[in-house]
Amino acid sequence: MSKIEPPPALHVSCDHCMQEINLTSAVSAQIKGETRHFCCRGCLGVYEIIRNNSLDAFYSRRSEWKPGPPETGVTITAAAFLSTVTGTERQNNIELLLSGIRCASCIWLIEKYLMKIDGVLSVRVNYATHRASISWVPEKTELATLLDALRSIGYIPHPSQSGAASDVLALEKQELLLRFGTASFFSMQLMLFSAALYAGFFQGMEVRYKLPFQLISWALATPVIFYSGFPFLSGGWRSIRTGTLNMDLLVALGSLAAYSYSLAAIFLGGEVFFDTSAMIVTFILLGRFLETGSRLKAGNTINELLELQPREAILISPGGGRTIVPVSEIQAGAHIEVIPGDRIPLDGTVIEGEAEVNESMLTGESNAVLKIEGSRAYAGTYSINGRLKIRVEGNVARTVLAGIIRTVREAQARKAPIQGIADRTAGFFVPATIALALLTFAWWKFSSGNTVTALMNAVSVMVIACPCALGLATPLAILAGTTAAGRKGILVKGGDVFETVSKTTHVVLDKTGTITEGKPSVTDFIDFGSSEQLLLHAASLEACSEHPSGRAIAASWNGKYLQTVHFRAIPGKGVSAQINGNSWLAGSKTFMESEEIIFTEEQEKTAASFESEGKTVVRIACGGMPAGMIALIDDLRKEAIPLIAALRRKKLHLSILTGDNSGVAAYISSKCGISDVVAGLGPLG
Repeated sequence: MSKIEPPPALHVSCDHCMQEINLTSAVSAQIKGETRHFCCRGCLGVYEIIRNNSLDAFYSRRSEWKPGPPETGVTITAAAFLSTVTGTERQNNIELLLSGIRCASCIWLIEKYLMKIDGVLSVRVNYATHRASISWVPEKTELATLLDALRSIGYIPHPSQSGAASDVLALEKQELLLRFGTASFFSMQLMLFSAALYAGFFQGMEVRYKLPFQLISWALATPVIFYSGFPFLSGGWRSIRTGTLNMDLLVALGSLAAYSYSLAAIFLGGEVFFDTSAMIVTFILLGRFLETGSRLKAGNTINELLELQPREAILISPGGGRTIVPVSEIQAGAHIEVIPGDRIPLDGTVIEGEAEVNESMLTGESNAVLKIEGSRAYAGTYSINGRLKIRVEGNVARTVLAGIIRTVREAQARKAPIQGIADRTAGFFVPATIALALLTFAWWKFSSGNTVTALMNAVSVMVIACPCALGLATPLAILAGTTAAGRKGILVKGGDVFETVSKTTHVVLDKTGTITEGKPSVTDFIDFGSSEQLLLHAASLEACSEHPSGRAIAASWNGKYLQTVHFRAIPGKGVSAQINGNSWLAGSKTFMESEEIIFTEEQEKTAASFESEGKTVVRIACGGMPAGMIALIDDLRKEAIPLIAALRRKKLHLSILTGDNSGVAAYISSKCGISDVVAGLGPLG
């Protein structure tokens, strides 16, 4: 009698989130005479809210929607957001980061739904940054109401705080731009009249024509000196009162000396130099504006890193409840949840779930890394398409991201030796400059008897001394240098590095990703006959690996992977996991030996022949027995040889460090012409 096969399971899409579900497990409801199916009661609740508020257009407007249920089961406390609220008693404002945004129609839904709440004045959501700016009347509605409203339609709000230091610099830059713009406008008009006065000086000009030009020049120079130049005047006066003479005093003295002399010359019948006083202020303002811009960009580098650090996390209680709490309150051992699209808040180990995670902020690689049970997870990286439960390994100050931020901050704060000289010099530089200007005036006055010439030379001495190349340019150059290096992925430990690097005698190069492409590809595959479909098992095993060789093996299989459990990665050695009840291992020779798995002499000869060709050999074992091996090649980067040649021309000693065995290292050594090679190193050396 033939066996009767059960009918195939019927699958439908959730009417809200579009996630495919089995009809037998769907949550069904009669809505307006039609049967609707949902993947969970959260989707049903959101669907009813949207329908009841006449926002049905959301479903027809959405495009490029990423299927997935809303996050409606998370508890949100308003206390975590109070520090980010700004405004007055009549109007409060807040900026939030929203998770759960899947397409542009989400923006429409959020704005329309919140605007229906009594007391909400405006809602603006940026799709690119997922930031929402909300203004409301506190007497009519509360912050908690807004947060609950967002959660009820499937969007989880998070506090968004900008760097206060950058805000101050941005305001300073804006003010300098206004002062510089004013100075530039009046100075350009002033130069037109000054050109006429200079022409009159050489060719002659009647007093009745000369005086109006001088008065107009006075009128144009006055706002430049006393409005645009006010920071220099006030700064110079403060320096006199405190007894700490600074660069502002030089600018103030130089500009006021030329301005005061010119004002007296109008009534005494002499020549005026209002253009000199105005241009001093204008050009120094331009320098200050550019300097502030550089400092702002440098500060933004830190802020960009800080933006990668979430400020709160979904904490899982022992009873299974989920609550959003500040990251600073979470300690080692706690369990947190990461939902699709959110950044991982703390370093830890995945204890449940599976997700592809973007780690480009750490590795520079755009390819997603599969995270499963046992995988390491890092703060600042984000889940692309899965949900993870993570056991936290340390507080927010002990993450890899926090270490990077500390390194950049230390680099920007550490001074180069030449900057120490600048600091010591600045204390007497300004008084010495003023004394030299007075001596210059006295010399020219007594030698030539010409007060105008003496004054202009004295003013020139003060002007060329500001801004001081040592006092301002040196720290600014170091700040700009460390910032530019940070953008290119180079972490500079401090300003002293810029001086010591010129004394370099020895350059040490990593092999993978520095000399080579860092993207190995499978070239050979040997099955010892102990298992069928060895490549499938090896690829499934390596699918969870973060090592370049493991990724290459996983990518060599075009089909679906087998399910793995108890995955374990041993840095510098290999990986292991259970597949279909069997124990599988993949890794180096030393890893196999540590697991007491011995390959035969013939098998090792095969591996040695691959290694002599510069190939990396990954040994595969199943059930404690050798199962096969896979050879990979990592080609040299096209710019490696020219770079090495350039370093050799500078008479530098070159070395290569690699985790590969001596055979691969010898091959790379012969290709690069570098004899000093250290092989078989682990991550810690």
